[in-house]
Amino acid sequence: MEKARIVITGVSVISPLGSDKDVFWKNLTEGVSGIKPVTLFDVSKFNSKQAGEISDFDAKIYLGQKGIRHIDRTSLLVSSGTVLAIKDANLENNTYSGDELGIVVGSTYGSIDSISSFDFQSLREGPSYVNPMDFPNTVLNAPASRASIFCKATGLNTTISNGVTSGIDAIIYASDFLRMGRVKAVVVGGVHGLTHDIFWGSHNSKILAGSKNGTLEICAPFDKRRNGMIIGEASALVILETLEDALKRNAHIYAEVKGYGTAFEPKMAVSKEYQIDGNKRAIMNAISDANLTLHDISYISANAYSGVHGDALETKVIKEVFGMRAKLIPVSAIKSMTGECFDASGALQTIAALMSIKTHTIPPTINYKELDVECDLDYVPNNCRAVPVKNVLINSFSRLGNNSSLIISKYKP
Repeated sequence: MEKARIVITGVSVISPLGSDKDVFWKNLTEGVSGIKPVTLFDVSKFNSKQAGEISDFDAKIYLGQKGIRHIDRTSLLVSSGTVLAIKDANLENNTYSGDELGIVVGSTYGSIDSISSFDFQSLREGPSYVNPMDFPNTVLNAPASRASIFCKATGLNTTISNGVTSGIDAIIYASDFLRMGRVKAVVVGGVHGLTHDIFWGSHNSKILAGSKNGTLEICAPFDKRRNGMIIGEASALVILETLEDALKRNAHIYAEVKGYGTAFEPKMAVSKEYQIDGNKRAIMNAISDANLTLHDISYISANAYSGVHGDALETKVIKEVFGMRAKLIPVSAIKSMTGECFDASGALQTIAALMSIKTHTIPPTINYKELDVECDLDYVPNNCRAVPVKNVLINSFSRLGNNSSLIISKYKP
């Protein structure tokens, strides 16, 4: 039996590069960096002082003033994004009612700031003195649940907690759910809010750019000067529907979810080299699921986050999968402009991919100046490129063993 086709009919993005999909895309293609000095909390004691912070975010613009006082930043980001995505898909008038509309959100770290604050107050003053209104923010599914409440989605509500791959994994999960006929439409993607706790942990683990004494604080994927990631924050969501339902309501179709693949590599804890096998299996599974060949891939949206080992390994993976064709395929890393947005990164890449298909433009990898002999592919350095784009391979690889790849394709009736 032929699988139901899954299409993207709505988009929303709230990011360091803008809170509108067109502004986001304009800044991406112009090579604008969203990385700037952190203002949300004090970083004076850290060597690293920058992040992909969202400037001037005001949830009241999207959600109104009522009921948002005790909701944390991450939940406000994804709830605001949900409102925007539903509007973009023209689903504001309850085209799908009740259980027909669902939400799947990738969120691993969404509650960490609330948990920290709640526990600190509880330990300092005693549980009886903690505001009970703050407790709902401490549960992992708070962002997805808050978003469902705001948009009155009473169907599927799921939180995917797989770290960096969560955004892509959420899209995979939602696509399968749609094919089972359990819902008519799903708001799906990922969210990550910038918090002091995550910044502190990443800095003290020495995985942030500039965290090691004497190193440059720069997000430069594939560049020889790279020395770690810069954290970003974002809400990135799409609306998924089956093609049949999208056509019934005459919806605008951005692109098609053509195929996907996942692979877990437990041996990554032993050696970084084991990452290669998991990465390769995810890519090959995605291409096979999409019923495409290696020659059909127009562009690769890389996972690369400016990691010393990770960027080189992803390059090696691409060369091993695509062979002689590897150097002919444009590869770019939008994290050079957004930072590593963790759970939201894969969904941000997905939105960039469908805009690439729509405009036949590939966003650049910025800050690329010094060649690394281990990174020798076409990284679309510093300037966007106008080329036909039909099928985009999106890579999302976790440092903890999860590997997911997604293929977004130009919609063909």
